[in-house]
Amino acid sequence: MVRDFIVPVVSLVGRSGSGKTTLLEQLIRELKSKGYKVGTIKHHVHEFAMDTPGKDTWRHKQAGAKVVALSSPTGLGVIRDTEEDTPLEELVEKYFYDVDLILTEGYKHAAAPKIEIFRAAVHEKTLENRDNTWIAMVSDAAVAKDLPRFSLSDVKGLADFLIARFVHRDPEVFA
Repeated sequence: MVRDFIVPVVSLVGRSGSGKTTLLEQLIRELKSKGYKVGTIKHHVHEFAMDTPGKDTWRHKQAGAKVVALSSPTGLGVIRDTEEDTPLEELVEKYFYDVDLILTEGYKHAAAPKIEIFRAAVHEKTLENRDNTWIAMVSDAAVAKDLPRFSLSDVKGLADFLIARFVHRDPEVFA
């Protein structure tokens, strides 16, 4: 089941090496050029590491701080110990209240709508266990004919689809 978020969330999913990060970078630029504010969340299933060894915040964390924040006039970064993976819904509600659209990389098992990136030149088959949260495919092959499909180079078309369906919530795009 697809969940409604306070800000629309769409997850880009696919196997490693399929081009998720590259497509995400291109989508951010395209949406920003159209005047939209985009937030992103990268889901990582391995141990967390973001800080730079030797820098002040890293040293604070290594000394045992549970939460470390780096604040400046141009940005805010927070590193916080957690006991488990923070739910996508909680991240959206706490940190992404002032954007038009949130794009995630990962979250294959979350209730957010998903767009799968698949390159036949790199992988033999699409992801297994596709469900009703899949809303589109971005691919170099004619796969998942039951979903809208965009070529790997059609970033503008994909951005327009996302704007219509999730920002403007156009019912025609749901068909």
